[in-house]
Amino acid sequence: MSNTLTLARPYARAAFELAKGEGAAAAWSNRLGFAAQVIGQSAVQALVGSPKLGAADRVALFLPEGETADGSFARFLTLLEANQRLPLLAEIAGLYEELRADDERTLKVRVRSALPIDPAQQQQLVGALAKRFDRAVTLDVVLDPELIGGAVVEAGDIVIDGSLRGKLARLRAELVQ
Repeated sequence: MSNTLTLARPYARAAFELAKGEGAAAAWSNRLGFAAQVIGQSAVQALVGSPKLGAADRVALFLPEGETADGSFARFLTLLEANQRLPLLAEIAGLYEELRADDERTLKVRVRSALPIDPAQQQQLVGALAKRFDRAVTLDVVLDPELIGGAVVEAGDIVIDGSLRGKLARLRAELVQ
């Protein structure tokens, strides 16, 4: 996994710089998202490795409808194809989104909660997280009854476990020592 991320990182940076230079960061997000979905299909993965398919045809697989073969995104895909990096499109798309969020000072936060969170509590949580991380925050709230009670907040590499299940696990670990 880390090897694929290491290989994908320079391409993601190059894509982001190119998109930012064009003022088309959001459009590139959509294009890369489409390409990542396409590469995720096993039939496409087999085609990408097939010598029967030409380079231009491999690139065309990943072009969203309406994209031209001479556009900057197509040239980017051609570079990936020439360096045999098309299989990294999902990782490139993920890293690109991280670079874009960092540049736009936004943060997607996933909240797993045992019970539904009312809109007022969500707004309060958004405000507290925005203050803590100094970024605009968007919440993705997911119900997870296995937590028993409370919630788990996942913001990038930071995990705040306020669930009853997590508290019980920490208590058990302390009692075992």
